[in-house]
Amino acid sequence: MILLSPMQAATEAGEVVADVVPLVWTGAQGMVGGILVAYFVSITYCWFLRRNITIKMPDGVPPNVATAFTALIPGAAIMTIAGVVFGIFYAFETTMIETIYNVIQTPLQGLSDTLPGILVVAFLIPFLWFFGVHGSSIVSGVMSPIALSNTAANQAIVDAQGIVTLENGGRIFTQQFLDNYVNMTGAGVTIGLVVYMLFWAKSTQFKTLGRLGGAPAVFNINEPITFGTPIVMNPLLAVPFFLTPMINSTLLYFGMSTGLLPLFTGVIAPWTTPPILSGLIIGGWRHAVFQAVLLVLAIAIYYVFARAADQMAYADELAAHEEHEVEAAEHEREQAELEALRREHVADAAGKPTDTEH
Repeated sequence: MILLSPMQAATEAGEVVADVVPLVWTGAQGMVGGILVAYFVSITYCWFLRRNITIKMPDGVPPNVATAFTALIPGAAIMTIAGVVFGIFYAFETTMIETIYNVIQTPLQGLSDTLPGILVVAFLIPFLWFFGVHGSSIVSGVMSPIALSNTAANQAIVDAQGIVTLENGGRIFTQQFLDNYVNMTGAGVTIGLVVYMLFWAKSTQFKTLGRLGGAPAVFNINEPITFGTPIVMNPLLAVPFFLTPMINSTLLYFGMSTGLLPLFTGVIAPWTTPPILSGLIIGGWRHAVFQAVLLVLAIAIYYVFARAADQMAYADELAAHEEHEVEAAEHEREQAELEALRREHVADAAGKPTDTEH
């Protein structure tokens, strides 16, 4: 990573100092490049180990010594490749980390900070979940480096100027935006469905799921609801499942872009922190109140769709109950007929003369 990073820095007076590693490239600016370098190093090292292209020591050598020799060939290969890459970029008077930042990270940060970019993220997460794929992990794997970079950039502005705003270069889309708003109470903001199940459901299925999924939903875990209802491959519940996080993201974007809500700093609440409490931690009382409003909005959005799904489940349960009663009645009738035949047989046997009577 150091070999592929810039090796000079400019002082406040404009003087260029060589043979140093600027700390700026070990932070937010170098995050995406660092992830790519770590990925390359890992797969290259494992490639050598899987093919046993290593120095093998005799059995009597202590394991810690043998391990050090095992790493020599993969390590030498990785350093050689890094040196070649450094030479290629040096010929163009730049470095690989700078190029990644300028060509990949900066455009992605700019795109992610626009309303269309945010809506794409807010849509993709529940969309993937709809097909049973862990959308939160997949999308976060791509967007978290960008979101964390924006978070670190906002904190750097706070450290330098005391406050972060859009005017002094602040970013809207951060890790807090993703964890505590887009995925609030779980992908699809399913708290609206959980509340319906707890207070208004008629079907036994929905009532049971509400009791099972209520506590996890408070901590932003909604797999019991997603797979138990199910929301997966359910076109009726897909509408609020897609729509709610997109509406939340839109309202939050305009709230922060107009200054009604403060931009996020470097304070990050764990993704399992309950809503309202997480808003208080990451943005103060205004974000806590705003999260409460969004929770009420989620309940309103889900209500109509949840009610329709609940009625369908309730109708299925009534039909199953009626079918069970019919089967039970049929079974009782058959038992009664068998009992009548048994009694008739016993009566016939009692009236039939025995061999001694003959």
